[in-house]
Amino acid sequence: GGQPRNVQPFSDEDASIETMSHCSGFSDPASFTEDGPEVDEEATQEDLEYKLKGFIDLTLDKSAKTRQAALESLKSAFSSKILYEFIMERRMTLTDSIERCIKKGKSDEQCAAAGLACLLCVQMGSGIESEEIFKTLGPLLKKIVCDGTASIQARQACATCLGICCFIVTDDITELYSTMECLENIFTKAYQRDRDTNGVSSTHNTVLHISALLAWTLLLTICPMNEVKKKIEMHLHKLPSLLSCDDLNMRIAAGETLALLFELARETDADFFYEDMELLTEKLRALATDGNKHRAKVDKRKQRSVFRDVLRAVEERDFPTEMVKFGPERMYIDCWVKKQTYDTFKEILGSGMQYHLQSNDFLRNVFELGPPVMLDAAALKTMKISRFERHLYNSAAFKARTKARSKCRDKRADVGEFF
Repeated sequence: GGQPRNVQPFSDEDASIETMSHCSGFSDPASFTEDGPEVDEEATQEDLEYKLKGFIDLTLDKSAKTRQAALESLKSAFSSKILYEFIMERRMTLTDSIERCIKKGKSDEQCAAAGLACLLCVQMGSGIESEEIFKTLGPLLKKIVCDGTASIQARQACATCLGICCFIVTDDITELYSTMECLENIFTKAYQRDRDTNGVSSTHNTVLHISALLAWTLLLTICPMNEVKKKIEMHLHKLPSLLSCDDLNMRIAAGETLALLFELARETDADFFYEDMELLTEKLRALATDGNKHRAKVDKRKQRSVFRDVLRAVEERDFPTEMVKFGPERMYIDCWVKKQTYDTFKEILGSGMQYHLQSNDFLRNVFELGPPVMLDAAALKTMKISRFERHLYNSAAFKARTKARSKCRDKRADVGEFF
């Protein structure tokens, strides 16, 4: 390879010129009207596009390090700003670059390219352009997922990408079933874990099995009901075996998938009956009250929280409604299907999730939010908190935290002296 170029990352400099390298400001309408001189939006947009063109060119560089840095910078931009028109003009170039990086790159580069492919489809939405992207990348993603010689991290990233891109673009039911079968062939290997004599190999592949299971579950939410019934019959009796896995994330993924399957089963059949309900609820209750000392406290707390909700879903058909705030809007997550979909897109968009919920037509359609809410300058002004008010609030909060912590320290000191 050639000498690596010094690639200026997207985040730092662009944040200073308000080009959304980090979207926290864009989830807060107040940031649009910060105190200070007005920014020339047209010049800022031109500067951003100039940088992005440079990053696209660098994805063809001889140096793997430079290509990966360029891919990461494009990911940062795509997750934090809507760039539909810019991408539309360059979608084939971007697709070719992603394809080349997945084919010829090493593990980290393949992961970055797969992540960029997800964001490319999120930006383009469910139109014919995204279908063309998926037709090009889909077979390659499947090949990497099924390639036992590829790195686990690359296979994991490609499995996630395959599920998300298929969810966004496919209207072809045959392609949907084919993608699900590819993912099934991966995660069902975890069912034989207890009978596998090579425990190290099983543990090594667990992250791949988790990604394949979650991607498959996402696609199950858009399947026709007759196919959902078949999948439930096929997997509902096998999934509980994954609740005994040593890996916390696998236990959680299996538990949440079970809750979603029960939800779908009861939607298709109000009188749905599961034969091993008593054994399953006993397992779930044990995980919801797990007190094993050999597990980390953080892991136990997370596990108990998740499995309390899963147990309620299986036993009582109940779901703890969550509220997501973005700008002036609110969205309620009131079922496992919606939670699975939200968690998946939040994983790939990161801190850009709130901004995309406000502005991305595709995501707003998925969550039935309607057209984007347009706020004029006056409305944004009324929602703004001045810098001085923020300073006062932060000072008061800091003092309150200091007092509370001081009291706790005093109590700990007293206990220590007593003993």
